[in-house]
Amino acid sequence: MAVWQWRGQAIRYQQFGSAGAPVLLIHGFGASSDHWRQNSPVLAEQQRVFAIDLLGFGGSAKPQPSQDLPYRFETWSAQVRDFIREVIGEPADLVGNSIGCVVALQAAVDEPALVRSLALLDCSLRLLHERYLAQSAWPRRFGVPIFQQLLAWKPFGGFFFQRLAQPRSLRRILQQAYADKTAVTDELIELLLAPARDPGAVDVFLAFVTYSQGPLPQDLLPLVTCPTLILWGEADPWEPIAQGRELANYPAVREFIALPGVGHCPMDEAPDQVNPILQRWLQTAANPAPAIP
Repeated sequence: MAVWQWRGQAIRYQQFGSAGAPVLLIHGFGASSDHWRQNSPVLAEQQRVFAIDLLGFGGSAKPQPSQDLPYRFETWSAQVRDFIREVIGEPADLVGNSIGCVVALQAAVDEPALVRSLALLDCSLRLLHERYLAQSAWPRRFGVPIFQQLLAWKPFGGFFFQRLAQPRSLRRILQQAYADKTAVTDELIELLLAPARDPGAVDVFLAFVTYSQGPLPQDLLPLVTCPTLILWGEADPWEPIAQGRELANYPAVREFIALPGVGHCPMDEAPDQVNPILQRWLQTAANPAPAIP
């Protein structure tokens, strides 16, 4: 574990391996670089692997949301791009899960020269976005914004967060997300709960769950110029694979691979399936053979 100072904030990251092209792993909502614990050592057999805790998550600082540092994809994109410049020192391949995919997409759009390739694992479709809500049936169209307004009221939002940040509640949520219930271990519960006990964690949670604006994957993918791989758990209950397949229609996407019987976090639930796919991708699509003169 190491710490990098970014805009006056301590950012936790991990590094594995000392040779090969760099790859940066970006976690999903409520997670951390530890969520890649079953992937980082394997990928490090061929690559220099970095896994970062986004601002507000894991062991990174959790400052109060502000105009200078809002919990938005543009902020995390800037964090990732500065990390590539200042810590990695050369363009990197990005691998993301859930909202980490949107962060990776945003970084690739904001500064294409820093991103060599993308691998997106169960990309967040952001189904609570205001554009989706506007097309929903009226109970959802009006009910979700009302609930978000309740969450924004700190006494209610804080109570709601504390109820979620309990081992029993988190286990129940993860057993919905993971098709293989045996993958929801005590170790996983603790590594996700520990950061939730940090001062400021509740404000980060509330800032993001009440955020229904910003980019959607289909806004960003048409602007991506680097080769992109998409992996999707067919049993993902949160991000339907039928909608995920639509993302494969954009020119940057080279492959879309469905993972039967796998849920929302395939890198943790099914590392034996995911790791070989990522190794192959990082050694081929991300590192094409030189053209023959």
